[in-house]
Amino acid sequence: MLRHFVSSEGKFAGLVGTQTRPHRSYHSKKGVWGYRPVAKRVFEVAEEAKLARNSQGNVYRWVEAFRQHGHKLAAVNPISIKEPNSESSELQELNPAFYGLQTQQAVRTANLLSAPAASSGGSQNVQNVAQLEQLLRDIYCGSAASAEFAYIEDTEEREWLARNFETLNEHQLQSTERCEIAELLIKSQAWDNFMALKFPTVKRYSGEGAESMLAFFWQLLRDSVQANIEHVVLAMPHRGRTSLQAAMFNMRPAKVFRKLSGTSEFADNIEAMSDVITHFHVSEQLQVLGKSINFSMIRNPSHLEAANPVAMGKTRSKQQTRGEGAFDNAATAQPFGQHVVNVILHGDAAFAGQGINQECLNMAYVPHFEVGGSVHLIVNNQVGFTTPADRGRSSAYSSDLAKSIQAPVFHVNGDDPEAVARITNLAFRYQREFRKDIFIDMNCFRRWGHNEVDDPTFTNPLIYKIIHQRQSVPDLYADKLATEGVLSKDEAKQLREKYMAHLGEELALAPTYVPPPSFFEKQWAGLTSAPANELTYWDTGLDYGLLHWIGQQSVAYPEDFSVHPHLLKTHIQGRLKKLEAGNKIDWATAEALAIGSLMYQGHNVRISGEDVGRGTFSHRHAMLVDQKTNEMYIPLNHIEGGNGGKLELAHSILSEEAVLAFEYGMAIDNPQNLIIWEAQFGDFANGAQIIIDTFIVSGETKWMDSNALVMLLPHGYDGVASEHSSCRIERFLQLCDSKETSPDGDGVNVHVVNPTTPAQYYHVLRRQLARNFRKPLVVIAPKTLLRLSAATSTHEDFQPGSMFHNVLGDNTVQPEQVRKVILCSGKHYYNLVEERQKREAHDTAIVRLESLCPFPVQELQAQLAQYGNVQSFIWSQEEHRNMGAWTFVRPRFENLIGQQLKYCGRSEAPTPATGIGKVHKQEAAEVVAAPFEV
Repeated sequence: MLRHFVSSEGKFAGLVGTQTRPHRSYHSKKGVWGYRPVAKRVFEVAEEAKLARNSQGNVYRWVEAFRQHGHKLAAVNPISIKEPNSESSELQELNPAFYGLQTQQAVRTANLLSAPAASSGGSQNVQNVAQLEQLLRDIYCGSAASAEFAYIEDTEEREWLARNFETLNEHQLQSTERCEIAELLIKSQAWDNFMALKFPTVKRYSGEGAESMLAFFWQLLRDSVQANIEHVVLAMPHRGRTSLQAAMFNMRPAKVFRKLSGTSEFADNIEAMSDVITHFHVSEQLQVLGKSINFSMIRNPSHLEAANPVAMGKTRSKQQTRGEGAFDNAATAQPFGQHVVNVILHGDAAFAGQGINQECLNMAYVPHFEVGGSVHLIVNNQVGFTTPADRGRSSAYSSDLAKSIQAPVFHVNGDDPEAVARITNLAFRYQREFRKDIFIDMNCFRRWGHNEVDDPTFTNPLIYKIIHQRQSVPDLYADKLATEGVLSKDEAKQLREKYMAHLGEELALAPTYVPPPSFFEKQWAGLTSAPANELTYWDTGLDYGLLHWIGQQSVAYPEDFSVHPHLLKTHIQGRLKKLEAGNKIDWATAEALAIGSLMYQGHNVRISGEDVGRGTFSHRHAMLVDQKTNEMYIPLNHIEGGNGGKLELAHSILSEEAVLAFEYGMAIDNPQNLIIWEAQFGDFANGAQIIIDTFIVSGETKWMDSNALVMLLPHGYDGVASEHSSCRIERFLQLCDSKETSPDGDGVNVHVVNPTTPAQYYHVLRRQLARNFRKPLVVIAPKTLLRLSAATSTHEDFQPGSMFHNVLGDNTVQPEQVRKVILCSGKHYYNLVEERQKREAHDTAIVRLESLCPFPVQELQAQLAQYGNVQSFIWSQEEHRNMGAWTFVRPRFENLIGQQLKYCGRSEAPTPATGIGKVHKQEAAEVVAAPFEV
């Protein structure tokens, strides 16, 4: 019997309104889980503004020219080696004569400009052209900040940005606030000085020259708590990371000092390979203005910018947990980012140079990937390793990629921490108002080389002559406050000495410091590490009555829904017949049963990738599209009963690296959700190799970050040549930490399976969430097996007590008659069975390795023990000898099983498959025949 379940205060309070983004059509006007259409904002320029602009058309064109071109004359670079532009003739668009205006000509600036001097007198406020020019230059061509937003198509956004940027200087900091910023900058500098003194040979990648980034975070956190933000998720690179963590985010310096003494950042009893100090992370609850806010910094590899989509995915996961945006069951859609904000720091060279940034921006407003806009800070130290800025990009600014999504950009002088704070406040208010990405380009410098033991004068002597002769940013700011009587030099000195003394105390404590646990806490509580020396087995079967019902619901649809006639016959009616008969259950049905049953138990499931709703091979059809209205319908999300899990079908952009990283970010955040990424073809995973190498397969041993991400990689040699045949099994097996000379346990870093039946696929998906630990899973997914009648399962295969089997034996032969055992994996098995039948080779057993890693020694031994008269063991694969599982299986089989293993398969090759049809057919025949002829 099925049970039925019915399921900003402060100054930012007025900023949460209707969400805005480029208006787009979608398969559902009603919305689906994870995406809900939002009404387009309506905006009209006020009538009095139209009249003023029309009556003074040339003056308005001139003002608009400053908004468009003023940034070109701004002097926000604190270490420029170029001569500053000083005459308006260098930009004819800014010359009033270009618009027919005379210097002493009177102008009325009300409704043309929002600067205080222009608006205080309303329509009666009259200035001449010369005065207006000076005001415009002060605003848009100054030395503190400049802006780029004229390319934005939305009128409301341009009006908002002009109004708020032109009144930027109205927001002045109080003396106490200025002292707080000064203290943070002093701490940052003291940290770097202390590290240079105590650890002079360590590559610490300091933030010296970019200390004003602490003013960015100071303002961001204050604004966040006032806007009732509950969680900030941050991705940032290595430079300046440790000083920021220690000064602002509660990281114990003793943790760093312990690490630099040669020990782990984890407790001594934790088995982890660990990482360098500049990859440390923090996850803290901070107190800001008397309020609590959670702050998470994503762990980063040395591959620059790779952490950015991870932060986006983690942000969306937290938004899902809180029921934000399209995860809210309310009738009226609210925008994403109500309580969780994503923040990303970039390096200037990396932002311009790394393609993953283009992918991330392309995802920013795509349904099922949006996070309500990210706040970006480019720490622009104007050199990439040793490459100067003009050699590192073709565009004028390192931030120009932001224009691809019409994100506004503010350029700010890193020598002015107060300007950084004001710009941060403006950027944050824009993000809250429009829920779109926004960029701050902080022009600063790198005091030393790429690291502290590198000499940058080899390649950039002129810039470093300026840098070495100038004061530090903290000292400049401290002197400024001393001159203005805000913070005396003695007070600044005391702040520095106090923090240096604190660091000295932490250094003394480092030998006895025991790092507290930073994993299996909060939402991960109750989970543990996988056992290192044993393989565990989990009952993932369910009563077939329930599964039958779930299967029926997976193809149910409303009466007024117009289904595609082909799908009605083959998919819907075909599935219902198979379920009723309880046999011939195919791959897509088994997947629906696994996903639907997890949802029934209360787990959310997300499948992401290109065309995942239908499936690359038109097999899944987890979504139906009304043939008359184009409306999307996801049947599994309308199951009545159970604990309310939902399915999100995330059709991704044509990208692998950023999308897979996004899914990884979701997987590391919530262990109770099943996150699946499906490659259109298995070899497309090549485009995401950085994410696979540096996060998915190594994140646990480096950082103790577990995840249960599933990667579905379609694989199989069926005549489609190199690029769509192989998912490169060998590469994933090479990444495994499986041992050749001792049995594996579940603790291997990644599990790789090549299931041959729908039931096996069903069980391995359910097992991901059934276990008390989490491991990434690579599924060598089928193509031809999706519709192969022999590759089906019966209802008994799903019943309680059933589970995933690492090895499938051969029950079609008489064990005592077996003289040869062929071992194989995946869809190749069915070709071998067919060949055996043709040859009537009753003395040959075919054993399937369903799990490649962990290598199932005990199950394999149990299967082989029944063949007492066997004379030879053969490994058969359709891949080439230097590919596939051969080089992984052979040493383990021979060392742990104790028998010689012969190879049958394609010979070595430089590419996975031939593109010549005749050659393919010949190879396919030879590969299948060879094991029976050895």
